[in-house]
Amino acid sequence: MSELKVSIRYATSLLESAKEKNTTDSVFHDMELINSSLYASRDLQLMLENPVIKPNAKLTVLEEIYKNKISSESLSFLKFLVEKGRVNLLSSIVKKFLELHDEYLGIVNVKISSAVKLNEDQESLLKNKFEKILQKKVRLSFKIDDSVLGGFVAEVSDTVYDASLKHQLDILKKQFLTNSVSLN
Repeated sequence: MSELKVSIRYATSLLESAKEKNTTDSVFHDMELINSSLYASRDLQLMLENPVIKPNAKLTVLEEIYKNKISSESLSFLKFLVEKGRVNLLSSIVKKFLELHDEYLGIVNVKISSAVKLNEDQESLLKNKFEKILQKKVRLSFKIDDSVLGGFVAEVSDTVYDASLKHQLDILKKQFLTNSVSLN
């Protein structure tokens, strides 16, 4: 079975279990912590993915890192992954869980790239605009990108909203070329 299918299965199972126990918020925060620690420590991720390291050693490391930081339910889930030999997919499972949790709450993540830092009014305006367009709650993340000359570029899963100056100039250029061709 492919890594993606396995990750979806385990993430869905964790979300369903958390919904039944009414612990979705707690498990969500635990998964955010695990995700950020895996992102911050490439060594931790490599250790979990290494087939030579014994499962007991992996479990000991995970317990040491997370024992007082995450809920017992999340810690039990980590133990379960180790027992099933799927802890090597922890990063993928956690990311899929976070996506499914957002989907469950009706939240869409929007990544905004702009040439300069946007002020609070601009951020609020963008948030309201995207909530209206997408008809869902929106969580914005911002990134400064020197390649964006002006305006912004927004990414919503597979869709890109390009409101950059470069894109607007490209549209204008195409219109001029189309009109000049039709005039001749």
